[in-house]
Amino acid sequence: MIKPPVIRKAVFPVAGLGLRFLPATKANPKEMLPVVDKPLIQYAVEEAIAAGITQLIFVTNSGKRAIEDHFDDNEALEKHLIAKGYSRLLELVENIRPPGISCIYVRQPAPKGLGNAVLCAKDVVGDEPFAVILADDLIKGAHMNCLQQMLSVYEQTGNSVIAVERVKPEETGKYGIVATQKNEGNKSDIVSIIEKPAPEDAPTNLAVAGRYLLNSDIFHAIENVMPGANGEIQLTDAIAQLLSHQTLHALEFAGKRYDCGSKLGYLQASVVFALQHPDIGADFAEYLHQLHREMDISSSVVSST
Repeated sequence: MIKPPVIRKAVFPVAGLGLRFLPATKANPKEMLPVVDKPLIQYAVEEAIAAGITQLIFVTNSGKRAIEDHFDDNEALEKHLIAKGYSRLLELVENIRPPGISCIYVRQPAPKGLGNAVLCAKDVVGDEPFAVILADDLIKGAHMNCLQQMLSVYEQTGNSVIAVERVKPEETGKYGIVATQKNEGNKSDIVSIIEKPAPEDAPTNLAVAGRYLLNSDIFHAIENVMPGANGEIQLTDAIAQLLSHQTLHALEFAGKRYDCGSKLGYLQASVVFALQHPDIGADFAEYLHQLHREMDISSSVVSST
């Protein structure tokens, strides 16, 4: 097999309104919500950079200026940190966008679905294969991060790859769901994909997990998708079109996904990442133990009265 083109571009659809986190997201992008001391979008970008991505394409709207500011230089802050001798903090700030990494911002004029958001990046991506990363899905990989695992499959096959995980059958209505064949370990061929099917209509419980490696044919497919509910154009429907003439792989990645688009998932991620933080992990663990003891005592008192 001829070696496939290197994937160097990643698209981050960050134009969503963050309705599930209102009022916190009224003026602050949901992608800038912090998990301990880094915003969600930075975790996603770090995953991409670790996998060899060098061009970051953010699909934004008019309310997402904070994302641009976060990845831009801040000379006043850096000078202040230098003057105070805060070398560790300076290093953290400078590494938000490491040397050799470029950021491009394109606008999605209206919230018309994930497919439309990806299509907005067409002129920047061009004819190259590329990654799509949803910052809402914070994925903690095992030996390699999720995108690195997907790239390993892409480099072996030259085909598009979608990250998937098994969800509870009653939760299929929250995700794109795939059916597969020719399973080889944690990799399989996708035979169908459907957007948010009811449990009784879902072919499997393999859910798309917010990571895609796609070739540029996806843009033509998106352009031919009929809008669905609320006039949205779904990326899932465009991928379904590709299946008629391309092989796409599903990869059950090694790691843990946190749905940070939901309050519960966001809180779960915050607790896990806080416990593993090198500066506060031990103290936070002790606090949780103490809190648990206090709640047990409180419950016992209530039960005895």
